[in-house]
Amino acid sequence: MRKRLLCALLLCTGLSHGRLCQGAGFKVSEQGARAMGMANAFAAQASDPSALYFNPAGIAFLPGIQVNLGALGIIVPQTEFNGTTPLSGTPPLDTGTTSVTERSRRDIFIAPTVYATYSPDNLPVSFGIAVNSMYPLSKTWDDSSVFRNQVQIASIKPINIQPTAAYRFDDLNLAVAAGLDVTYAVVSLQKALYSPVIDPSAPAPPIGAYELGSMGVDGTATDLGYNLGVLWKPRSEVSLGIAYRSKITLHIDGEANYLATTPTGLGAIGLGDTALFPYTRARASSSASTTITLPDTLDLAVAWRPTEKVTLEFDATRTGWSSFDKLLIDFHSAEFAAFNDQPDPRNWRDVWSYKFGGEYRVTPRFALRAGYSFDNTPVPGATVDPLLPDADRHSFSVGTGIGNALATLDLAYMWVHFVDRKVQNQDMANLRGANGTFKSDAYLLAANLNLTF
Repeated sequence: MRKRLLCALLLCTGLSHGRLCQGAGFKVSEQGARAMGMANAFAAQASDPSALYFNPAGIAFLPGIQVNLGALGIIVPQTEFNGTTPLSGTPPLDTGTTSVTERSRRDIFIAPTVYATYSPDNLPVSFGIAVNSMYPLSKTWDDSSVFRNQVQIASIKPINIQPTAAYRFDDLNLAVAAGLDVTYAVVSLQKALYSPVIDPSAPAPPIGAYELGSMGVDGTATDLGYNLGVLWKPRSEVSLGIAYRSKITLHIDGEANYLATTPTGLGAIGLGDTALFPYTRARASSSASTTITLPDTLDLAVAWRPTEKVTLEFDATRTGWSSFDKLLIDFHSAEFAAFNDQPDPRNWRDVWSYKFGGEYRVTPRFALRAGYSFDNTPVPGATVDPLLPDADRHSFSVGTGIGNALATLDLAYMWVHFVDRKVQNQDMANLRGANGTFKSDAYLLAANLNLTF
C-alpha cells in the first residue's frame, strides 16, 4: 500500500509538468492581436511580424525593418465544479459521496510578445526573431478545496525564442522559411497529500482519506525544436499557407520538497509513526527528473480577398497531442525510492481545430476584424482533472487596427467558452479524479504595436 500511495503522489506531482504540453489542451495560439481579432486565422495572410509564430514564410513579404511589440492578457478561467471528489465530505472516513460546488481562484496572466524582421533591399531573403510564450498555465484552487490533494497551485512559465530565415521566389510569388525554437520553462506545483489508509506501511481498514502533509515541486528545462513555413500567392486575391512546428522534448530537472504533518505522513517517507517526537513534523527532499514531449503542429490555411477592402481566411490546425501518452518521473533520493518506475497513462489524442476570420478595411488607416474558432479537446475522459479540466471550446473574437505606413496599433478581444465537461473518473483507491461536471470560460485581451523603419 505504501508503494501505491507513493505512486499516486508521483502521478499527481508529474501532472504539473505534463501540462507543459497542449489544439486545445493549454497551448496558447493567441500570439498577436491582429491574428487574434480573426480567431487566429492568419497562416495564409501572415502579413505582420507575428507571422514568425503563425507562418514564418510570411516575413519574406514584409519590407524593411519591422518591430512588433505586444502583450496578451488572459483572465484565467474561474472553473466551477459540481459533483463528488475523493475528499468531498468529512475526511477521513465520510468522503467520496457528498456532492459539492467548488470554484477555482481567478487570476490574470500576462504574456508579452516581441517580433522583429529584416528584409534587405534588392535581396529575396529575410530574417526574423521572436520571443513569446506558447504554453503558459496558471491554476489555483483554495487550500481547503476538495481538490487540494490533486492541485492547489500550479504554474508553467515558458519563454520561446525563435530565430528564423526566409527566402522569396519572386517569379512564383512563393516564400519558404525555417527556424529554431529554443524553449525554456519554469514549472511549479503545490498540493496537499492524502492516503487511503491510516498506516501506509501496514494497510488495513478502515479505508478513507488520511492527511499526510504537503508537497511542493519546482523544475526547469531548456530544449530545442524547429519550425517550417510555406506561403504562396498564386493570384493577387488568393494566398495559401502551410506551417509546421516540430515536437520539443523537454528534459525537466527539479526538486521535490515534502513536509509530513501527521503520523500517517511520517510513514509515507519511511519514518515509524510511533516516533511522534521529535518527528511530529518531518521534511524530506529529493531531486527529480522527467521528460515531456510537446506536440508538433501543422497549419493549413487559405485566404481570399474578394474586394480590396475585405479579406477572409480559413485555417485548419492539427496538434499531435498523442505524444503525451504517459508520465514517468525519477526521484533520486532513497527516501523517495518507491516513487520510481510507476508510469502514469495520459493517452491524449491528436486533434484538429478550425478557425475562420475576416478583416474589413474601412479606410486605408482603419480596419475591423472578427472571427470564430472551434477546438477539439485532446484530453480523454479518463484523465480529466482539476489542473486542466479541458473541454471542446468555442472562441469568438473581435478586433481593430489603426495606423499608417510607419506605425499600427492592433487591439483584440476573445471570449472562449468551454463546453461543459462531464467526468466519471473518481478513484477512491488512489484518491484521484472526480464524478461531476466542470464549467469554464476565459476572456482574452491583446494589444500589439507594429513599427516599420
